[in-house]
Amino acid sequence: MITTAKDLKALIARAHETDAVALDTEFVWERTYFPRLGLIQIALSDEECFLIDPIAIEDLSSLGKLLADPAVVKIFHDAPQDLAILRNATGHDPQNIFDSRLAAGFAALGSTLSLAALIERLLEIKLTKTQTRTNWLKRPLDSKQTEYALDDVRYLRAVRVLLLARVLPETSNWLDEEMMRLNDPQNYLGIADQERYTKIKGAASLDGKSLAILQDLAVWREEEARKKDKPRGHIIKDPVMIAIAKNKLTTHDDILHSGEISAKTVKQYGDTLIQMVQNGEKQKERQFPPTLHSKKLKANEKEALHKLQEYIMLKSDVNGIDPALIGNKNELIKLIRHSTAPSRQTRGWRKVFLAEMEN
Repeated sequence: MITTAKDLKALIARAHETDAVALDTEFVWERTYFPRLGLIQIALSDEECFLIDPIAIEDLSSLGKLLADPAVVKIFHDAPQDLAILRNATGHDPQNIFDSRLAAGFAALGSTLSLAALIERLLEIKLTKTQTRTNWLKRPLDSKQTEYALDDVRYLRAVRVLLLARVLPETSNWLDEEMMRLNDPQNYLGIADQERYTKIKGAASLDGKSLAILQDLAVWREEEARKKDKPRGHIIKDPVMIAIAKNKLTTHDDILHSGEISAKTVKQYGDTLIQMVQNGEKQKERQFPPTLHSKKLKANEKEALHKLQEYIMLKSDVNGIDPALIGNKNELIKLIRHSTAPSRQTRGWRKVFLAEMEN
């Protein structure tokens, strides 16, 4: 276990000399807004695997410099969450990322395989996954925890080599393009605060004015949760937000009886919540966000969707890629209805993939 900044710098100096390193993180995410980083794993080779203790080492800037080094490939499995956590911990934007989960989708293996399933498929090695719910903040780690953590990076360099060998020459540039997207934090940090309301259960039932209120409530809650480092639901729960927005509640008493919310919370935030409702009431219709109602597909849209999905399946099979990489059903429906609207499907390799369908 690397527990000092000096030892970490020495390890990272060696890592800068390699062509690729494998990385993973273990964390606890239960009662906080930000995940608590408990462990960082790094492999310079299949035999040289190390654990870094972010609890003992306050300064992780040397690791950050490695993450930002474009000359060294950083291999992750299902990279986005790890990238967000390490970016926050080191203050550096990771560059030159290889995500083995995504790469498997370009290697005729599926883009949703777990690391254990991928390693078993490619290397015929069965990992024991017995520590998935362990407390990674507790010290010392026992031997089972240590081996579990090291196994998450031990085979990733070999997995990368095998995956690249399976990718067809015709689609290798598609894989490169997809990996390059991970150089931009906007592609893994999640949705913007202004769009957070769209993820709240029940939002689709609201009209435009109520949605405008909910949007403001969601932005406020996100900022408050981030500032206090508490889960969103510990600030105010989703059903209460929906009730406030839908019924346009403007008294402390109404808010208190709107759902699962304490008198203490109403006293603390009531005036702020009421002000947001009143601000929403003053908004003009042109300022409302678009409603989230799911429109039923028309007959011609169903036919177009079926043809598009059939085309994607056939062409994906020919190119050895997972059809899911092209887009999910909702994305394809939006493409049919708004073919010129900016989306993943209207740029880059996906646009090239779909070009023949449009002709």
